[in-house]
Amino acid sequence: MKIIIIGSGIVGASAAYHLAKNNIDVIVVDKEHQGNATSAGAGIVCPWISSVQDEDWYSIAKGGARFYPTLIAQLKEDGEHDVGYKKVGALAVNSDTETLDEIERRASAKQKDAPEMGDIVRLNAAQTRERFPLLNEDLESVFVPGAARVDGRLLRNALKRAAQKHGAEMIKGEAKLLYHKTSVEGVEVNGEKLYADTVLIATGAWAPSLLAPLGIDLHVEPQRGQIAHIHLPNTDTSNWPVVLPQTSHYMLAFDDSRVVAGATRETGAGFDYRTTAGGVHEVTSEALHVAPGLSDGTLQEVRIGFRPMGPDVLPILGEMETLNGVVLATGLGASGLTMGPYVGTLAAALTRGEDTGIDLSPYTPMRALSSDAKV
Repeated sequence: MKIIIIGSGIVGASAAYHLAKNNIDVIVVDKEHQGNATSAGAGIVCPWISSVQDEDWYSIAKGGARFYPTLIAQLKEDGEHDVGYKKVGALAVNSDTETLDEIERRASAKQKDAPEMGDIVRLNAAQTRERFPLLNEDLESVFVPGAARVDGRLLRNALKRAAQKHGAEMIKGEAKLLYHKTSVEGVEVNGEKLYADTVLIATGAWAPSLLAPLGIDLHVEPQRGQIAHIHLPNTDTSNWPVVLPQTSHYMLAFDDSRVVAGATRETGAGFDYRTTAGGVHEVTSEALHVAPGLSDGTLQEVRIGFRPMGPDVLPILGEMETLNGVVLATGLGASGLTMGPYVGTLAAALTRGEDTGIDLSPYTPMRALSSDAKV
């Protein structure tokens, strides 16, 4: 059996690794677009206190969090130790005790079915600052010890290296689908035609342009995210937890004296790969409001990524009912690094015709297609 994967972001890299590890012939094709979401992303693995109140979303996100320790152990067995993942816990911060009461209640209700989140702890302002010293003195928190942070670049690169160790082939170039009537047979890349049993499309926000020549109108659009990386000289940030205010912004720290503050959610910006004054102002202002101690940090860089946003909050995952030989995995939006590796394993199973063990009907690609543009 031969599988071609288009896209080597977190979903495609995970699928490639798991297929190659099971002795499947895998070819991965990637143009390496500027602004791919995985490269820009600093991921938070803490679905249990998310503001998203959709059970189908939570099912996949919870599965993603649960899957991470297994994946990291597998990568270490394959000699990959620089994976960018660390369980540091998360602080849901607020100055309003009633808001924190509700967060604590909601998280506690999920604890029985998600023991990996750990024992929730309520912290006063002083205890909160002990864990993340730069925070506003008015903020108290709910601490979730099972939460983790992920460096998307490091994890993706580890997955790709591990996949290659197991025989996966990586090709840089722009793929075009080879198709006949209602079946995809492979891809053309760099002037060469490559044939496969199944093609997995994991190209994120670029998936619509890949399918458009077939007359398929996929409702996925790029949402620009600008994320600030702030360096704090001579500061040990390695064990600082993720910080989650009750907004779309967040902060997390890494081992190299670096705090990441994100992120803008710019729908309608298209693939405009620019750092904007407004974007930098938004993420730094929000960060400094929550953590005034960041003010003396060095603005090291601003990363830009294009999140693939589908018609709703759910990922797009499954076979295309009117197009044979294709599995589609995209539309993870702002949850790419939470659920991406897990979605990759599900997509890998689908390419092999295996039962994933879960009901994937809520995530069907058909809901993201124009009714008059289906093959």
